Amino acid sequence: MLNLVIIGYGGMGRHHAKDLISQTRHVQCVGAYDTDPDNLEKAGLDGFIMYQTFETVLDDDGVDAILIATPNDYHEYIAIQALQAGKHVICEKPVTLTAASLERIMVVAKAMERTFMVHQNRRWDDDYLIIRNIYENQEIGDVFHIESRIHGGNGIPGDWRCEAVHGGGMVYDWGVHVFDQLLMMIKSPVISVSSDLSFVLGHDSDDGFVTQLIFENGIRAHIEVATTNFITLPRWYVKGLTGTAVIHDWNRNGEMVLLRANVDHVPPKPIRAGAGFTKTMAPLREASLERKPLPEPLVLDTTFYDNFAAVVAGTAMPYVANDEVMRVMVLLETVFEAFETQQTIHTHI
Repeated sequence: MLNLVIIGYGGMGRHHAKDLISQTRHVQCVGAYDTDPDNLEKAGLDGFIMYQTFETVLDDDGVDAILIATPNDYHEYIAIQALQAGKHVICEKPVTLTAASLERIMVVAKAMERTFMVHQNRRWDDDYLIIRNIYENQEIGDVFHIESRIHGGNGIPGDWRCEAVHGGGMVYDWGVHVFDQLLMMIKSPVISVSSDLSFVLGHDSDDGFVTQLIFENGIRAHIEVATTNFITLPRWYVKGLTGTAVIHDWNRNGEMVLLRANVDHVPPKPIRAGAGFTKTMAPLREASLERKPLPEPLVLDTTFYDNFAAVVAGTAMPYVANDEVMRVMVLLETVFEAFETQQTIHTHI
């Protein structure tokens, strides 16, 4: 059993303690440290040791690992200090604000022979694992276009998440998830990146973004994250050569619509559309279509924390590997570059 202390016992830190770590067999939360006295008091009320300084955590030989759940700009310093003190480290996403910062952490982790893993928890999302099932098993034929959207209308929640100095904004907050999902699913380099960021709410960090990716294998992806939508578009919209799949929301509402096999397809007849006629956009006959429920999500054989414990024990490889996280960080930097230069960046990520 690994003894873990949470650094930063705010909303995310408490979520780990009460909802994630408590469900695993090989890791237990024993304490927390937070610079906010109110958060530290919550840790005590939840039954955990209240560490008064970060140094006391590092000096405690009974602590095997720490979880970093602080504002993003503190991640590198805390991670390196903990690794040098001989602790294993889990870090909330985004791991850091730059790829170079992650590289410095990886160098220390290797030198100290300690495990460093990033909590890319959205790899376990059912909606994503359904899309992976559709993609990998060609449920709608060869996929050539993917739209991934996260829409909300509440603005940027919290305080520091609005501030660029702390790594706020939606590229870091949600972009790190949706890009990670696509890079894990599509085993092909990204060769083109264009992006636009939104600042309509007046913060110095982005309140949303739209990014277009082209992969070397020809797949195009449209990624959209926004906090100003009062009507939301589907979470996923995926086109294949023989069908289309849609997932509307987190509750997995959606379907697949496919062309029926072995059916004579009648050419479309012109229809009235607005002030004119169209044959191109006439709907397909229902007799030519097959509507199917979404497949079940792919089943993963481990949870994050069980995998972390197995990696520390030397019996498993990390399910979230640092070189995969590095690839995401390079892509995030390219997204910012594409916006700042207002150019399409041709790359090989």
